[in-house]
Amino acid sequence: MADTTYDVTYIGAGPGGYVSAIRAAQLGLKVAIIEKRPTLGGTCLNVGCIPSKALLHSSHLYEEASKGMAAHGVMASGIKLDLKLMMGHKDSVVDDTIKGVDYLIKKNKIERLFGVGSIKSPGSVDVTNDKGEIQNINTKNIVIATGSDVAPLEGVEIDEKLIVSSTGALTLKKVPKKMIVIGAGVIGLELGSVWRRLGAEVEVIEFMDVCLFGSDAEVSKIAQRSLKKQGLKFRMKSKVIEARTNKSSVTLKIEPREGGDIEEITADCVLVAIGRRPYTDGLGLEENGVEMDRGFIKTTNHFKTNVDGIYAIGDVIGGVMLAHKAEDEGIVLAEILAGQSGHINYDAVPGIVYTWPEVATVGKTEEQLIEAGVNYNAGKFNFTANARARAMSATDGFVKILADAETDEVLGVHIVGASAGELIQECIVAMEFGGSAEDLARTCHGHPGLSEVVKEAALDVDNRALHN
Repeated sequence: MADTTYDVTYIGAGPGGYVSAIRAAQLGLKVAIIEKRPTLGGTCLNVGCIPSKALLHSSHLYEEASKGMAAHGVMASGIKLDLKLMMGHKDSVVDDTIKGVDYLIKKNKIERLFGVGSIKSPGSVDVTNDKGEIQNINTKNIVIATGSDVAPLEGVEIDEKLIVSSTGALTLKKVPKKMIVIGAGVIGLELGSVWRRLGAEVEVIEFMDVCLFGSDAEVSKIAQRSLKKQGLKFRMKSKVIEARTNKSSVTLKIEPREGGDIEEITADCVLVAIGRRPYTDGLGLEENGVEMDRGFIKTTNHFKTNVDGIYAIGDVIGGVMLAHKAEDEGIVLAEILAGQSGHINYDAVPGIVYTWPEVATVGKTEEQLIEAGVNYNAGKFNFTANARARAMSATDGFVKILADAETDEVLGVHIVGASAGELIQECIVAMEFGGSAEDLARTCHGHPGLSEVVKEAALDVDNRALHN
């Protein structure tokens, strides 16, 4: 093996790593991929995006059967939750998807190496397996695609039993009577929604004064209001300073952000969801002089580090920590390494929250445009005025389109509502091609359809929405 020289070796087989590896192999490069997990796909596939979406969908079906279908004349009785079966479905989705990735790696003749990868020197990588055995490989280029890990919270020790990360929250054996979620970001709201639907009392504790911090202010407000209607409780501008566990419960000490009396609250499960941090430990980066910035790997716009032959993509280089962002970066890098060119437009990378209703955003928020001094026009249309949404009993939310006041170019789109993650895609295409709000408004949309909300919001940019 040491005699073999690869064109490119990836450390990490998450969405960024394995997708980039496939693209590099398609372009004729000799590729190896190193992964410490026994399965490919990284956090997203194994303990993140995929299993959480399976549970979100299953729990939504359970709630609809229990509460939502009666309004449509569907009278169901004796609805029971079989949590073991629901978890089994989630696991089968993960297993089937892993098998699919395995097939693609084999199909593209990518060398798969099991173990922990560490850069020995530019052009040389050590792979340490679970027995401590070290294998050295030679490679022209090294790509760090190790993703991110759960961000810890001082005073709160995760044991994945009573105090869990997102990983533990996906494998609970029973529905908690009360769950406390620390963090009102994407992970906290999605998994909090799952367990609230399945019967838990869920309280979310957030340091900031809004959920989904950094989102469009109106989006944050409406999303939180919808989740409150569904039974989630919110304790904002608060911080957890200590956690104590016994055999069956956790007691948290909560302090107001601005100071004040400390309160104790107890739950039988606590989910820590305050964010993620780049996974860069033990990779040989410092030893080889790779420049870092607050834990992230510094790269050029072509993903090159300051050391020749060493590159990085995905969560480890900062920006939004999203699987599809890492995938696109990986594709661009593979094409560059193969002598082609590529680009990624970070203003057209969407963020999606798979709660009910869904939240989807792309581009600039109103707050960002105001801060930058950009003159813009805003168009907005509510789902409640859409016939398909009324038919579905899915009238919560809106579409907001922000367009340059002079050129009408779409600068940002923000959606709260049913199928928001799908509806935003046409807006992303428009933005990628420099499209205008008028382009969206003049495009024929099928009736009756949820996508008409997008068209009406685009019309409203010019104050001519038809059904307002």
